[in-house]
Amino acid sequence: MTRSEDKTPATTPARPASPALPRLAHARNGGLPLDTGWIASTRVNRPAAERHAAGLAARRPADPATEAAWLLRAVGLIDLTTLSGDDTPGRVRQLCAKARAPLRADLRTALGAGPVTTAAVCVYHEMIAPALAALEGSGLPVAAVSTGFPAGLSPFSTRLAEIEASVAAGASEIDIVISRRHVLLGDWQALYDEVAAFRAACGPAHMKAILATGELGTLTNVARASLVAMMAGADFIKTSTGKEPVNATLPVGLTMCRMIRAYREATGVDVGFKPAGGISTAPDALDWLGLVGEELGPRWQEPVLFRFGASSLLGAIERRLDEIAFGAGSTPRRHATG
Repeated sequence: MTRSEDKTPATTPARPASPALPRLAHARNGGLPLDTGWIASTRVNRPAAERHAAGLAARRPADPATEAAWLLRAVGLIDLTTLSGDDTPGRVRQLCAKARAPLRADLRTALGAGPVTTAAVCVYHEMIAPALAALEGSGLPVAAVSTGFPAGLSPFSTRLAEIEASVAAGASEIDIVISRRHVLLGDWQALYDEVAAFRAACGPAHMKAILATGELGTLTNVARASLVAMMAGADFIKTSTGKEPVNATLPVGLTMCRMIRAYREATGVDVGFKPAGGISTAPDALDWLGLVGEELGPRWQEPVLFRFGASSLLGAIERRLDEIAFGAGSTPRRHATG
């Protein structure tokens, strides 16, 4: 899953990083002045993007050992998430326990894997404190959704205050949502100013800009919104809240990855990518890892620059690893709840 055209990688990936290693080691994106000419010249050929994305399944690893190695890598890229109205501290503690030890010990032993964790835990503001307490000593960051998530339609001052409150509470990553109307109206200055203000409010916390791509209408809008968010200083761009009717799709991911690549070529700055919503199977994880490897290179197959926003993906990967390791169909009773 590199930028080459080979169907499988020449080598299997290294084992996931130690949980003590920092997840946020790359340089921050300082942004650029708004470049409306660059935005206006950016267009996407949807049929071509869809054809390219459709070919990813054919490039999944066929060898079970190689597949297992990539799925272990995928576990370490998950922002394990709970964003429900009935979240409780107990549920968050349970989620954090799963984040610290996402795979059963016997399964790791059978696969020859060392310690594995997810990349982060993502919660609402009210659940930051129990998440921090449950993750103490793990090295895992807490991400908080903010700015009127998921619709982003609360007063602007309230959205800024939400960010500041979550950073003060200890969140080291903030997932903000943009105002979709700015994209639909082509008001790029308004979008730039909004995201730049959110970035300033984040202070030391890394900012992931959620574009809600399923509500932007066209892939050209997705590309342009991606560029504006990066110009305004987003450290990551993220597809979706997971609450839209259409969330992360591979053509959208291809579009966003190519904008990240164009931004890097223009600035030398690496911006992260987070697909979220609707990614729920082991083959899904392999397709997304293949996409970012081909388009951006192996650095985007590490948690410093790539995350899955997911709640059910971990269970699906664990079941597939169980099948590979023990050669039998997996059942839910073999897996701890998350």
